[in-house]
Amino acid sequence: MDIFSFISLFGGLALFLYGMSLMSQGLEKLAGGKLEEILKRMTSNPIKSLFLGVGITAVIQSSSAVTVMLVGLVNSGIMQLSGTVGVIMGSNIGTTVTAWILSLVGIESDNVWVKLLKPESFSPLLALIGIILIMSSKTSRKKDIGSILIGFAILMYGMEFMSDSVSPLADSSQFTSILTVFTNPLMGLMTGLVLTAIIQSSSASVGILQALSLTGSISYGMAIPIIMGQNIGTCATALISSIGVSRNAKRVAVIHISFNIIGTIVFMTVYFIAHYLIDLPFIEQTISPVGIAVVHSIFNITTTILLLPFSRQLVKLAEGTIKTEPEKEIAFLDERLLNTPSIAVGECGQLTREMGHVARDAMFQAMDILFAYDEKQAARVEELEKEADIYEDRLGAFLVKLSGCPLSDADSKQVSTLLHSIGDFERISDHAVNVMEAAKEIEEKKIRLSEGGTRELKIITGAIREILDMAMDAFDGGDLYKACRVEPLEEVMDNLVEDIKRNHIARLQAGECTIQHGFVLSDILNDYERVSDHCSNIAIALIEQYNSTIEPHDYLDNLKTGEDPEFRSLYKEYRKKYQI
Repeated sequence: MDIFSFISLFGGLALFLYGMSLMSQGLEKLAGGKLEEILKRMTSNPIKSLFLGVGITAVIQSSSAVTVMLVGLVNSGIMQLSGTVGVIMGSNIGTTVTAWILSLVGIESDNVWVKLLKPESFSPLLALIGIILIMSSKTSRKKDIGSILIGFAILMYGMEFMSDSVSPLADSSQFTSILTVFTNPLMGLMTGLVLTAIIQSSSASVGILQALSLTGSISYGMAIPIIMGQNIGTCATALISSIGVSRNAKRVAVIHISFNIIGTIVFMTVYFIAHYLIDLPFIEQTISPVGIAVVHSIFNITTTILLLPFSRQLVKLAEGTIKTEPEKEIAFLDERLLNTPSIAVGECGQLTREMGHVARDAMFQAMDILFAYDEKQAARVEELEKEADIYEDRLGAFLVKLSGCPLSDADSKQVSTLLHSIGDFERISDHAVNVMEAAKEIEEKKIRLSEGGTRELKIITGAIREILDMAMDAFDGGDLYKACRVEPLEEVMDNLVEDIKRNHIARLQAGECTIQHGFVLSDILNDYERVSDHCSNIAIALIEQYNSTIEPHDYLDNLKTGEDPEFRSLYKEYRKKYQI
């Protein structure tokens, strides 16, 4: 094996890692926000979490990435520690899929159909299809599929390069003498651990072992300890990702490490006892890529079956290892989630919905104290406004970073909608404080509106409640029907404001109201009008997200010029409902 063989080996490893990364990104973008929805539904018990871990790892082809994602979710307070146990176990099973795919490299047969299973036979076709999809498709979905196919082809070519580069070792006496070191199980275990920790991928280290097995020099007795070490070495990524996070997030890494170490101890103990008591004939036999995939799968599946019933004990072990201490406020979103953009988009959507509810509650409480002032409720409005400000600061900064990540078209549109909406929600909470201050002024100065002014204020307050509920319900569920009903009510709101101001002037001239009444009423009406405008912005951003052909200004112009019969019908309905 000369210098060029080493160049081919490292080049093959580089192609392998790049292909896996490209394929993972394509798969994740194709899945979009569905991963986040599945995550919410399936972490209620260990069994569901187990299948979730298998599924997600099969999608993004990396158990390390799944663990990093879990650290980020727990650190953000989005996910409970107990919900991660099953996902971690499932991810260890899911990562065995890669080993089975790579085992195709070792297929040997003269049968045409069997030859077609060899990567060198079908990878060029996949690469061709992938590049055609990328170059000719206009939709991001097809381009993502193309990236997946090209990534897979590059991955398999990398594996072929590694296999070809080490093939001369089969006839090397020096290599054979080096391999005698690995007859010591402890050395084999440490080698697998260190190699996997360095390259940060158990799939890649298993691939290297499978490539070496094609030389015919690796036996089951050598391979088994190395595979055990690889499973422990993959925990290095979780350890690195747990630096600088909350104590609860650090416990995710502890669970991951505990699972693999306990499994290795049990597996190796049973292996040694069986080898000591029984002469295991296969130990000295040459292992093939398929044999490595089998051992890898048996270890992970057996360990999962063994430890799944002890999920709570693993959580207690992690809590005992990382002691609880008073912690600072947990950040809304951990930047580790940027490694899985589709998950991050889903979580940003959830937090934006929470922000919307905070803003709506602030406005509702502010309107309540217009007619029955309460000091505690006024203070609560200020607290909610500050909470909305925190949401805007943190979500805004995170969404800007997220927009620079590789996103599917659907996720990109959602990020744009969220960026627009958080500003509107924050402004609604600001107007809630203004209304609260108007209520406070009314209470402190003992201002009493006329009977007609009070009645009109209650009518327009009811309209504001409905438009806020409608906009929030539309945003919560992506309900375009409700979103389309916001604009007619917003138009009615504008007319109501003008009518109430005109009526106030008439009452002022008749001596029923005072200038002081007018200042307070005008402030409240201006805030109401601005709130209805922000509700309109939220609804239009939602409509634009689901219908990219709509241009907001043209959409509004068409509605308000009377060209839309449904708009005119709804306008008349709301005008009648909120008649003064």
